[in-house]
Amino acid sequence: QVQLVESGGGLVQAGNSLRLSCAVSRQTYSMAWFRQAPGKDREFVAAIGWSGDNTYYGDSVKGRFTISRDNAKNTVYLQMNSLKPEDTAVYYCTARSRESPLERHRVGVVDEYDSWGQGTQVTVSS
Repeated sequence: QVQLVESGGGLVQAGNSLRLSCAVSRQTYSMAWFRQAPGKDREFVAAIGWSGDNTYYGDSVKGRFTISRDNAKNTVYLQMNSLKPEDTAVYYCTARSRESPLERHRVGVVDEYDSWGQGTQVTVSS
């Protein structure tokens, strides 16, 4: 079982930036960030392949968020710029351990991932 621990969340004003980190207990294949606001479904934020060359973003964060990974440190990052109040949510890091390739049109599907972190709260004030 892969263990994931998120960090870096907090309270920021709109327009500012935060960087989330996710420490992973061992190397995995695709990794992603999802978020969930109160009363809403879990929403896809960003995903990254093993090499880091392939990245994918949800429409609401394109151009503002950047996902990256450092395989030497078994860590995935989410740089969040130009934050908005609607970005307020618990952010979850997730990993895919299956060797079968993750199809591009499935990167935002919760069931394609095998392990989840406990989440970190991000609150953006207006």
